[in-house]
Amino acid sequence: MPENKHHSHQFHHHKGEKPAGEMSKQDYEKQVKHHKHLEHVGKLGAVAAVTFARHEKHKAKKDPENAHSHKIKEEIAATIAVGSVGFAIHEHHQKKDAKKQKESAFGKKHHLF
Repeated sequence: MPENKHHSHQFHHHKGEKPAGEMSKQDYEKQVKHHKHLEHVGKLGAVAAVTFARHEKHKAKKDPENAHSHKIKEEIAATIAVGSVGFAIHEHHQKKDAKKQKESAFGKKHHLF
């Protein structure tokens, strides 16, 4: 095996991401904002998939000739919805981790109100 082969695992940084020691406060804030954005995308994907699944369920009742096809589409949409929710939860945890890293690196802000 070549010595320079790259192994992938959960502790590697994303491409273009600085190591923790080199990150500025703005870098952490960008990271939090990025994960928050992806969390919202995951939630929107889940809502869209659930809406489509319900639409197909309704179509299956209205169109008995093609009910099997509509039920398959409904199941696929439901599966996509579950995946989207999982992605949103993952990004929520990533966002929390980024906030904790920022707080440990720069201290926590204390609000008066």
